[in-house]
Amino acid sequence: MSTTGSSAYHCVAHLPNNKTMFMLSTPPTTTFFATPRVLPFLSSKLSSSSSSSTASSSPCCSSITPKVKSKDNNNCYLVSAKHSPANMSASVSSRTFLNARNEQELLAGIRKEVEAGSLPANVAAGMEEVYNNYKSAVIQSGDPKSKEIVLSNMIALLDRIFLDVTDPFVFQPHHKAKREPFDYYVFGQNYIRPLVDFKNSYVGNMPLFIEMEEKLKQGHNIILMSNHQTEADPAIIALLLETRLPYIAENMTYVAGDRVITDPLSKPFSIGRNLICVYSKKHMLDDPALVEMKRNANIRALKEMAMLLRSGSQIVWIAPSGGRDRPDPHTGEWAPAPFDTSSVDNMRRLVEHSGPPGHVYPLAILCHDIMPPPLKVEKEIGEKRIISFHGTGISVAPALSFSETTATSENPEKAKEVFTKALYDSVTEQYNVLKSAIHGKKGFEASTPVVSLSQSWK
Repeated sequence: MSTTGSSAYHCVAHLPNNKTMFMLSTPPTTTFFATPRVLPFLSSKLSSSSSSSTASSSPCCSSITPKVKSKDNNNCYLVSAKHSPANMSASVSSRTFLNARNEQELLAGIRKEVEAGSLPANVAAGMEEVYNNYKSAVIQSGDPKSKEIVLSNMIALLDRIFLDVTDPFVFQPHHKAKREPFDYYVFGQNYIRPLVDFKNSYVGNMPLFIEMEEKLKQGHNIILMSNHQTEADPAIIALLLETRLPYIAENMTYVAGDRVITDPLSKPFSIGRNLICVYSKKHMLDDPALVEMKRNANIRALKEMAMLLRSGSQIVWIAPSGGRDRPDPHTGEWAPAPFDTSSVDNMRRLVEHSGPPGHVYPLAILCHDIMPPPLKVEKEIGEKRIISFHGTGISVAPALSFSETTATSENPEKAKEVFTKALYDSVTEQYNVLKSAIHGKKGFEASTPVVSLSQSWK
């Protein structure tokens, strides 16, 4: 989510003083290869994690009875007086999409709300497009329960989109994942899980991820400098880590761009993640009248980040390219987008001056086939969603020390460039290994002395 972008937990590793971890985007047990589990979205604060491990594989539509709460800092939806439950239209109160029993009723519900004036036509078109693309992708997985999975997950998504259109959720600079009364995190993981071909997915250097968890327990901060490929990045990262490292998977915080907190089709997934919300450099100048507001908002976000890092035990994911990777227009080949030196340096200085020890790790992610972005950067919100079933991968390399990496640099500006290049080169090297394993179909044989591939969910 630049950027924008689960789960069965068998144990939760608690960090000192209830500290949290951040990151910008959980692997199932082996049973998910055949039947991705559909888990209940409603839960108490912690029961969702433990109960999900014993959840039935059958659709849970009947258990989805989300509530709309009053406006405060702890609830999932902000409800104004104008849009309080008593003042919402009968159409909203009837929960059109939750009442659907099959595909025909679900799609008819979209048209019904457009005709009632409750749903903008462009959003409705996007909802129907996502339904059809998601259905095709899940069926492609070959799961015998694909139709039930599609219906259950799309009922939840369309309901969440419709609720937000009726009463838009407003993100704060520091957004904490909403887990109750509706569990947006579990919802997001359940939605993306059926799109991941786990048999052809890999994690590079799992021992380093375990090392990160140990450092977090000691109060250290972790920064993951990563490439960014799709809106699904947060879920992909969490899905590939949840079996071995459920706490990291669930508690990462992401540096998220404004598009994933404003696009109606992205917002339900973003609500379920811990976020530091910023305006991407790629879209900073889209509207000259908003430039100053965006810059001020980014300053506030940096202050929130600084406060969080001072508390220690934080893990933060950031894509210093400022947006998603895109294929080369001439060759069609994908590669990590170049890192922005100022973004890397700002984040490095934040963690170095936060107080607790900090570590910067290069992270590579490959998942563009799941939900590829438009070929070109678009200014308008509401991109076309292409969805596929495919293998994915993530990999991390050892943390890089700024002082050691730049020891021979001639001046401070050169040192910043050298450090940025070292991070980017590491991400690219790891990405190429993942690409060889997944797209080159070499699997574990693609491992190198630098990147050791595994499937921790087995």
